[in-house]
Amino acid sequence: MAARALWKGAISFGLVHIPVDLYTAVQEHDLDLSMLDRRDFSPVGYKRYNKKNGKDVDWDDIVKGYEYEDGEYVVLSDEDLKRANVEATGTIDIQAFVDAADVPLTYYEHPYYLAPSKGGAKVYALLRETLRKAGKIAIATVVIRTKQHLCALVCMDDKIVLNTLRFETEIRDSEDLKLPPVTLKGAGISDKELNMALSLVEGMTEEWKPSQYHDTYKEDVMALIKKKIKAGQTKTLTAPEPERKAPKSSNVVDLVALLQDSLGKRPGKAPAKARPAAADEDEAEEKAPAPRKRAAAAKSAPAKAKAAAPRKPAAKSSTARKAA
Repeated sequence: MAARALWKGAISFGLVHIPVDLYTAVQEHDLDLSMLDRRDFSPVGYKRYNKKNGKDVDWDDIVKGYEYEDGEYVVLSDEDLKRANVEATGTIDIQAFVDAADVPLTYYEHPYYLAPSKGGAKVYALLRETLRKAGKIAIATVVIRTKQHLCALVCMDDKIVLNTLRFETEIRDSEDLKLPPVTLKGAGISDKELNMALSLVEGMTEEWKPSQYHDTYKEDVMALIKKKIKAGQTKTLTAPEPERKAPKSSNVVDLVALLQDSLGKRPGKAPAKARPAAADEDEAEEKAPAPRKRAAAAKSAPAKAKAAAPRKPAAKSSTARKAA
């Protein structure tokens, strides 16, 4: 099935207009759960009705309106919304070109593909290659349906991706968050801890392969559903388990020990072979302080003397004495 364009218009690039179509770049794979009445497990539906007379309303009879006073509305059709600003509703208007690194990730919202419309292939390619060579992204504004969006045009392989951005007023302030200082000294991080963490990152670094990541939680839920069907528990409500208290953790964390354990268990690394217990005991004895060594030696002296003492000859029997 061919993709359906969500929006048709043009990119305004100086005096150049690039006719383009807008397509969604993502598809949702959410777990589709229906709402049921727990009394008889019948589906629960949404109802569109006239709040004044209680009668059902068809989609064809629904229009949009703005309430300017209590109970008083200005009716707005799709044509009214378009005529309010024809240029804004039909144009992706580039405002500036910036470095991609200058736009924080918190601003990115939703990606779309842009494809050239009839007659726009060459100028589309020109903008794409210009973005690639300059190493920039274009910041633009566009109206999709009834909302204006800030957006970024990004060159990605052979296409231009339009990613809607959040306005600055939509980003919440982070000053109330209790965050550690940005300096190593202020955060209490030693050079040894940082170097070990860098080694761990280096050991876990690999090429980006998006196909190896998938929704394991959805798979687990589907496995549970199949298990319930097989067991005939299609209309059995599972009682919630009692909440387990989280284990109390100490505020003191030995980062070096945690990093050492992580380095030993990182992918591609074989776990260190355990040494014999005797070797560990010998090493521990060698590293023990002098007083402990003397105490251990004094404690083992009687046993060693007892073991080294010559054995007394056994008493001769009476028969042996007579023979002598």
